[in-house]
Amino acid sequence: MAKLYTIEHVVDLARRSLDAPEDRDLQAQAIRDGLDWLAATHPGRAVEFRVPPFRVVQILGGTTHRRGTPPAVIEMGATVWLELITRQTSWAAAVASGRIIASGERSDLSEIFD
Repeated sequence: MAKLYTIEHVVDLARRSLDAPEDRDLQAQAIRDGLDWLAATHPGRAVEFRVPPFRVVQILGGTTHRRGTPPAVIEMGATVWLELITRQTSWAAAVASGRIIASGERSDLSEIFD
């Protein structure tokens, strides 16, 4: 089980990572801690949330995904994830610009990130 981080910790780490883009270790920690926070605060297995190559988590209750293609998939790059956590971009803006690929049932997370 992943450690539950506070949103304050996650946001601080994400901000520091965005300010130091050359520090890949800091970026990896910020992404992993943020995704652990997301999975802990929105538990379930209905949506697969990917920030390759750093981590994949499953979130939200509902349809349980065990094998094969999940019913909902969300994928984005590292910078987009860090910008979402720090509120430097919104879910809607990132989806509209194609920086987030979201498909399937329950893949609209605007309630969490907008």
